[in-house]
Amino acid sequence: MKTMRAIGLRVGRVILNPPGLECVRTLCRRVRDNAPYLLLPIAVSASLAADSRPLVIAHRGASGYLPEHTLAAKAYAHALGADFLEQDLVLTKDDVPVVLHDIHLDTVTDVAQRFPERKRADGRYYALDFTLAEVKQLRVTERFNPKTGARVYAKRFPAGQSEFQISTLEEELQLIQGLNGSTGRSAGIYPEIKKPKWHRGQGHDISKIVLPILAHYGYATKADACYVQCMELGEVRRIRGELGWRGQLIMLIETKAKAKGEDGTDHNALCTPAAITELATIVDGIGPAIERVVTWSAAGQRHVTDLVKLAHAAKLVVHPFTIRIDEPPKNCPSADELHAALFRGAGIDGVFTDFTDVTVAWLKK
Repeated sequence: MKTMRAIGLRVGRVILNPPGLECVRTLCRRVRDNAPYLLLPIAVSASLAADSRPLVIAHRGASGYLPEHTLAAKAYAHALGADFLEQDLVLTKDDVPVVLHDIHLDTVTDVAQRFPERKRADGRYYALDFTLAEVKQLRVTERFNPKTGARVYAKRFPAGQSEFQISTLEEELQLIQGLNGSTGRSAGIYPEIKKPKWHRGQGHDISKIVLPILAHYGYATKADACYVQCMELGEVRRIRGELGWRGQLIMLIETKAKAKGEDGTDHNALCTPAAITELATIVDGIGPAIERVVTWSAAGQRHVTDLVKLAHAAKLVVHPFTIRIDEPPKNCPSADELHAALFRGAGIDGVFTDFTDVTVAWLKK
């Protein structure tokens, strides 16, 4: 019987130079091919979540270097030392959770070329309108503007190069647990339930589908290295209450520009002392946009808000999003200052980063 250990690729040693990227792709293909042998949960150390040092959460994997949410990006983030790997989750037409940041396919794939007639009236291509078999036909590339074709991050992985696919949640969990076993270094998972109210409005209950899969792979309690996150307050309450999720749960808090959620969540109100106190009865932490934690003046002077202090007083952890070295917050003078403001100035417990290696290196200083 084949196992991940029998595959024998030591990813941490092979992907630090350009030829190693092919090794990452090979590993991902072998994980896919060996999927039937990886169904039993592999233990993931819960000490990650309890560790007193701040957590490094790979935002969509090593997305600063490889197309977001691809298995290659997750393998690289694992090798770079991420404590947790993020999975944004949406459903296909046949109710399979896939790892994709948007409910749309047209910002990271060639869906418009392969299935031009399948767009909705708004001109967009929705993952929910495609079966998994159809989604697997798509080629994933670096994020781009579907209207103009322009890349969102011009200096990241070259558009249209190499071969990447959308992965299912199960494929990704098998990859991560395989790497945890073969490398001896455990990384946790950080799945986000994307647009659950919209999914239910389309007749699909994404939370009800995702949570049992997590449990099947050994992520079900607060002792497990898993944080479930969501932007919708109503769904967060439902996940904890009606659906009985006993694991760690995070309430995401949007930017001020997106303060009114599509589901009706008032993200400004979530930052008040009364709301934080109420959240503490439901969740284990909050995931605010960086601007909710720290901002900078035109002169580059930092201003730290009281959000982290409020959360810590309520015994909540704080994991802001997102460190992007190639797109820093307004007026932030440097990557070093960004890290210093978040970790030393604000005292956060972890952070989402597109550049795992940069954040890991800063914390080791």
